[in-house]
Amino acid sequence: MKLLLTSGGISNQLIAKGLFELVGKPAAETSVAFIPTAANVEVGDKDWLINDLINIKKQGFKSIAIVDISAVPENIWRPQIEEADVLFFEGGNTYHLMRWINTSGLVKILPELLKTKVYVGVSAGSMVTAPDLGLRLSRAIYGDDTEESAMAGLGFVDFYFLPHLNSPYFPARMDATIKEVIKEITKKTYALDDQSALKVVDGKVKVIGGGKYFEFN
Repeated sequence: MKLLLTSGGISNQLIAKGLFELVGKPAAETSVAFIPTAANVEVGDKDWLINDLINIKKQGFKSIAIVDISAVPENIWRPQIEEADVLFFEGGNTYHLMRWINTSGLVKILPELLKTKVYVGVSAGSMVTAPDLGLRLSRAIYGDDTEESAMAGLGFVDFYFLPHLNSPYFPARMDATIKEVIKEITKKTYALDDQSALKVVDGKVKVIGGGKYFEFN
């Protein structure tokens, strides 16, 4: 299984290079399914989503389909996802995204699809690949007020992913705060800024992008 777990999408050329190494062919021959579902429940300015799409477009892909798994039935979203080389899960609300991955039925076919496709996550799209959604971390660092008592993740990796390290837009995500909260967590955890990403191939992890990151436990 090949995954590119990012905090801020394809934010620099080192991350782009890592993506195409995973895909194994040039951008002009590569199709993308962009899944914006996690962003649907976020309010306010969504220039971050637009910027992520712009950064994707800059790569010169063969095609970019926008596939909202919460908005259309499976007979519409499934063919578009099956035809894509890259499944790009946008950021937003982690719980909303995981809920719709389950509800839509995508969770049942995703492992098989990823035998031949590359999974790219941005923020929430990266966080859902963990064994669970890390409720204690989310409440302490992100201020999530979800009523969920627990929610399983996709289980594609055996660690937690914390995005937007030291971002001015997320004051609680400064390294000092994260280091304090993480003392109560025993599971391996990566905290990455928006210029960093994790390149994961069959469970082997490599940090790319040149930004700042922390690895715990």
